[in-house]
Amino acid sequence: MVRNFEILTKNEIIQARAQLKSWFISNQRPLPWRDSPDPYATWLCEIIMQQTRIDQGTRYWQSFIAKWPSFESLATADSEEIMKTWQGLGYYSRARNLHKAAKIVANDWRGDLPTSAKSWQQLPGVGPYTSAAIASICFGDPSAAIDGNALRVLSRWAGIHEPIDKPTGRKPIEKLAGEFLDISDPGMHNQAVMELGALLCTPKAPNCEHCPLNENCKSRVEMVGQTPIAPVKAGKIKVRRVALTFHVIVNENKVLMRQRPSQGIWGGLWEFPSCWIDSESDDLEKNQLPPLNNRQGLHETGPIVEPFEHILSHRKLKVTFQSWRSNAAFHEKDMKWFRWEDARKLPIPRAIEKNWEELENSMPKQQFS
Repeated sequence: MVRNFEILTKNEIIQARAQLKSWFISNQRPLPWRDSPDPYATWLCEIIMQQTRIDQGTRYWQSFIAKWPSFESLATADSEEIMKTWQGLGYYSRARNLHKAAKIVANDWRGDLPTSAKSWQQLPGVGPYTSAAIASICFGDPSAAIDGNALRVLSRWAGIHEPIDKPTGRKPIEKLAGEFLDISDPGMHNQAVMELGALLCTPKAPNCEHCPLNENCKSRVEMVGQTPIAPVKAGKIKVRRVALTFHVIVNENKVLMRQRPSQGIWGGLWEFPSCWIDSESDDLEKNQLPPLNNRQGLHETGPIVEPFEHILSHRKLKVTFQSWRSNAAFHEKDMKWFRWEDARKLPIPRAIEKNWEELENSMPKQQFS
């Protein structure tokens, strides 16, 4: 049975709400999108900050705001420039949805922005949390925004030990979030809950001593360095090990690049032709390349760059680069020859970008006089 949080009385909730607000006013971080909440800036922030550290995400947010300060300007932007600006953030479907959503706002809504969380969910890439954050912060919509920080704060505060990734744990948290919400200023309240999770009620070793909810928190730890049991998850997704080989094929001063499918890992980005071998299953890409050794005029010139590990959300890649020289600029589906300086301007995965100079500098020495 789900633990009932009615042990938190109405008076306790009201008192905690006021304490949280006071704490937030004094301790909130000076983040640029908080200066004057704007729907575009807030939406952009919420999309970028998904699965992203605040310091890293802030730099990307500032780059996007500088290049495209409005829905309208982003809607007319070149898709590859958007992907290039997003490069390094991962989860590239977010960037594609960003562009799609901007076009809907600019062309279909014509700037007539909705004020409810439900309406904002019409946009691609905008789910229950993001829509509640935008609507509450920018329009005062009384919707509780429940992200990972809020799930952690609320489950610990109420002592809910059912898995938060299952309905038995998620539903009571959502009910508590609605009762806890300050409907007089839902935007500030939602930000305060999330800020509390980011600064004090951290995943490990929370700072319970200085938490504004510690008086009636059911999971408060007494010793510094301890971590409460809550929140509990039913299970983690297994990390798979994958061997990834990039084939760097050059013809004179050009290099062969392949655009990845729009869906899946690094969707829409450009890469060197690659081969993925999953050591645990057969559902990743295999034999994505032409039979290189059998292609007339194509010669293997050896490995370049020391093999290294690259971590994705649920995959651990062992990455190698193999170099090839081609006597002819042959043609393959979804592949294109680029001059090195032009190829570098394409949106490419971080695993390639961080090795680009070494790759580019080593290839001419191996192949050209």
